[in-house]
Amino acid sequence: ICGFVMKLGPDAYQDKGRFPNGPYCKEGDWILMRSYTGTRFLVHNKEFRLINDDSIEAVVEDPRGIVKA
Repeated sequence: ICGFVMKLGPDAYQDKGRFPNGPYCKEGDWILMRSYTGTRFLVHNKEFRLINDDSIEAVVEDPRGIVKA
């Protein structure tokens, strides 16, 4: 699943033991996550997800060519 990072919470990536090299992503990035990751909800019929900072699988430049295999 490809998603757009709209906002990071204040506690995202603060655990230096788990993220010694800093954040995996930043606001405005396109990311890959697993299908059942996070809490899904709709706002005006658009899906949003709240996910944990350790649920990011990858950051991608251009999501248009990404297809689930």
